Amino acid sequence: MTGKLAERVAVVTGAGQGLGRSYAIGLAAQGAKVVVNDIGKNDAGTWTAEAVVEEILEAGGDAVANTDSVASGDGGKAIVQAALDHFGSIDILVSNAGIERNKSYAKSDESHWDPVIDVHLNGTHHLCHAAWPHMKERGHGRVILVTSPSGLWGNFSQASYAAAKMGIIGLANVLAIEGKRYGILVNSLAPIATTPMSAHTLPPGLGEKLPPDLVTPAIVKLASDDLDVTGAVLVAGGGWFTSAHIAIAPGVHLKPGEQLEDHWDQVLDGSAIEPGAPLDPDTLSAMFSG
Repeated sequence: MTGKLAERVAVVTGAGQGLGRSYAIGLAAQGAKVVVNDIGKNDAGTWTAEAVVEEILEAGGDAVANTDSVASGDGGKAIVQAALDHFGSIDILVSNAGIERNKSYAKSDESHWDPVIDVHLNGTHHLCHAAWPHMKERGHGRVILVTSPSGLWGNFSQASYAAAKMGIIGLANVLAIEGKRYGILVNSLAPIATTPMSAHTLPPGLGEKLPPDLVTPAIVKLASDDLDVTGAVLVAGGGWFTSAHIAIAPGVHLKPGEQLEDHWDQVLDGSAIEPGAPLDPDTLSAMFSG
């Protein structure tokens, strides 16, 4: 299949359904050879990754399924090795696999924390660490780390999820710095879409306006050879594309003898940087109404 990603090899984790499925199909439609990774099975007991591979093959694309878990170092290596074994290289990495264990923080325990950190944050590290030397050797790489508005702005009952997703942005910032000299561009994407994992968090009437396919153009752009940006945090959903930024306010420089207490309001004043409103469900409903 021809396209802007022809002959490129992509790995997409958590690609058996929802956003990951859309990402894998979208990359394949642009000519990429895709490793479709997912550990899930459907109601019939079939690996969801295999079902997505069938969709890609029927459309004339090239793909292979992988069912290793990102939650261990060995799993991350096996996923990357699948790309090397089947297609000979890895050019694009989309770290998308995820789970939730939602609980208000006071009522949560290790069972709501450890698995989420293992899949999201540690899993992203396992994949990047396995793919990095191969991309570095080739002098080319496109790494897309999937974060979340929950990480950027928080969300009730999602302490572990938000912590992992913000940690992913920290990792992306470092990899963007270290990878640029080797032609490896690393960016983050915070998607807003209706998926099996997110549907319960969206207000009535909003879900149908946020299909996963309306996020996928961001993945295709961040995977493309003509990309010239690294270290960005994109936010995408419902056909809306923007970027999030970590800004710093002017603050105050204390003169000799001045007390911090006397200038505390000025230290906390972020009005000069015009921070955006958190993307909570009510804000999203207002944005996509009408």
